Amino acid sequence: MLYTVISGTNRKASNTQKIAEVYLELLKEKGIEAQLLSLVGLNTLERTPELESVEKKYLIPAGKFIFIVPEYNGSFPGVLKALMDNSDIQKAWWGKKALLTGVSTGRAGNLRGMEHLTGVLHYLKVSVYYDKLPISVVDRLLDQEGKLTDPATLTVVGKQLDEFIAF
Repeated sequence: MLYTVISGTNRKASNTQKIAEVYLELLKEKGIEAQLLSLVGLNTLERTPELESVEKKYLIPAGKFIFIVPEYNGSFPGVLKALMDNSDIQKAWWGKKALLTGVSTGRAGNLRGMEHLTGVLHYLKVSVYYDKLPISVVDRLLDQEGKLTDPATLTVVGKQLDEFIAF
């Protein structure tokens, strides 16, 4: 089964992208076929040939999604919502499974945004795994090279992934 890790922002060099890369690396270490979808530079506001190409490569073939989602104004980024709105929802989303991880520099790790995203995904007939991981103060958990080195966070991410793989 193919997994697609979605970095849920279009901001360049974001902490979200760095955490998404950690998930991708851990999946590959576990022998899971996975790919990373970055929204940087992608126009999700309309159904373009580029968006259709992304849909065919990253969304339709995936059986499971891992969303790494930053907190934007108490929710999740509009670029991610627009991706869903302008995709073929039946082919891209229906009947699939998702794991959510929230990222913020604040205290709550985007808990509210993950709940909003859960509601949207349920509407799209996606089963959302119960263990939604809020990664708070993410800027303090990354080293100078942008790598996640915090042992406690790496442990809970590994546990979350093991459980999602079995889901």
